[in-house]
Amino acid sequence: MPACCSLKSVCEYETSKVVRIQSVYYGSIKWAIHSVVFLYVCIVLIADKRYQKRDTVISSVHTKVKGVAQTEQRIWDTAEYTVPMQGIDSFFVVTNIIMTENQIQGLCPEFPKAKAVCSTDKSCVKGRMDPQSNGIQTGRCVKYNATLKTCEVAAWCPVESIKSAPRPAILRSAENFTVLIKNNIHFPKFNYTKRNISPEFNISCTYNKISAPYCPIFRLGDILHTAGENFSEVAIQGGIVGIEINWDCNLDQWLHRCSPKYGFRRLDDKKASEALYPGYNFRFAKYYKQANGKEERTLIKAYGIRFDILVFGTAGQFNFFELLVYVGSALSYFGLAQLVVDFLITSYTFPCFKSNPVKEYYYSKKCESVPGPRWSLLYVAYVDEPHVVMIDKFLRTSLQKMKGEIIHKRSGDFMHAAKLPPRHLDEAAPLGNAEELQPLQKKEDDSSCLQRPSWCCCGRCRPAQPYWEQLCCRRKGGTCITTSALFEQLVLSRSTLEFVLLYEDPLLDLKAEALTKQLRHCAYKQYIRWRFGEDGNLEKLAVLPNCCRWKIREAFPSEDGQYAGFRRKK
Repeated sequence: MPACCSLKSVCEYETSKVVRIQSVYYGSIKWAIHSVVFLYVCIVLIADKRYQKRDTVISSVHTKVKGVAQTEQRIWDTAEYTVPMQGIDSFFVVTNIIMTENQIQGLCPEFPKAKAVCSTDKSCVKGRMDPQSNGIQTGRCVKYNATLKTCEVAAWCPVESIKSAPRPAILRSAENFTVLIKNNIHFPKFNYTKRNISPEFNISCTYNKISAPYCPIFRLGDILHTAGENFSEVAIQGGIVGIEINWDCNLDQWLHRCSPKYGFRRLDDKKASEALYPGYNFRFAKYYKQANGKEERTLIKAYGIRFDILVFGTAGQFNFFELLVYVGSALSYFGLAQLVVDFLITSYTFPCFKSNPVKEYYYSKKCESVPGPRWSLLYVAYVDEPHVVMIDKFLRTSLQKMKGEIIHKRSGDFMHAAKLPPRHLDEAAPLGNAEELQPLQKKEDDSSCLQRPSWCCCGRCRPAQPYWEQLCCRRKGGTCITTSALFEQLVLSRSTLEFVLLYEDPLLDLKAEALTKQLRHCAYKQYIRWRFGEDGNLEKLAVLPNCCRWKIREAFPSEDGQYAGFRRKK
């Protein structure tokens, strides 16, 4: 495994392996999905202008209301029916009023509310101040009219006596008033500024959605009509109406467009009951000085329509980086084709996706199963079992007794080594196609049987302290593999080992003093390749049986009699 932090790994390039399946069915599905995704990406790119950089609008608004109305008592002009703005980007037009004239500071009976009606002075408390009352009680109960008494209050007298708005509205003719809306906008990201009044503005125009959609002069009655309301009905109790100005600007040079679009809607709840104070109203007063210097006022309860101007919008301009980001994100959608096709190939859940030999063939070509990472991993092979056993548990007893997962090995071609001509004719051993485990005609060493460990099944293993070295060549009792002719030829034959060493290093000196150690290690590798197969991963973690290891050591002993032993992989 290469080091992740090495300098050499910086210059490496990794790519994914591709399995190409020759199939008209799956190929048609892939191109169909690709076509749909490509069409969707193009439509969204053009319709939503995903290639543009966006910015929100900054706005300022100024209004001017014009018009004159006549009632039975007076003429109303702009100064009277237009009240200074009570909010940002809004204006208020009076449509109905209740006036209480000639009020002065004094003592007078309270308006007959539930808490103000009395029969004696005991019902009135001096100094009581109700938030709903017109003044502060004096503690006296006085006549309000011929049949009713109320508590006396210190207030502006006489108190307001009319509580319901007049019908029809006094200033219902205000629907013919007009308002000029001046709106300046700015998009800071693009340093772009514009207003809703064009240089060729005609002062005599009036807004019409079809004939004059960009005229900034609006008739109040038309505003209510476009919002779906009747001006005469709204004028009685008042209300709140929104004037929407939408700036949807395209600042690209080849398709420049930046003009306002107007919309109107009612914002307050017109279905509210009388108890919830429907409509919109407030009170204000006009103050005067009498000839004797005493202060006098006229209290006005004004009903009317408040117009809130709501400006919103965005501007977009072509930006290569935004286009690059969108295209990069859209490329991931093309992976849907691979997801769908892989699901069809590997799924066995639904009845239409039942298992068949062709699908299993595709699956085996595309998917490869490997064991997950382990803290401890060893591979062992027994001569009386045809497979390799993977053990991924910590050893708490001899390796011989551990049970693991079966791994199918990759067979290697060792027949060429078995057929190599020996150096001397007397070194040849009779071999046959089915004689791999036939014992040699040699006398067994009786001394090894005297020291036979309890976990040994072949009778040729030696005692060992580490658990991972307590392994026999057999799972059950029987002949040891070290007695077979093939073991002698593949693992112990000096001519075979020298041939392997020369194959790896053609200039190797076969007369060197350290050759015995190389032959011993080569014999270890020969056994592993023979019994575990041609798999580099298995070779690194394979464990030699105790009997085979000592047989190799006897054939190629160490000069000092010391051996490193098996190095456990963690």
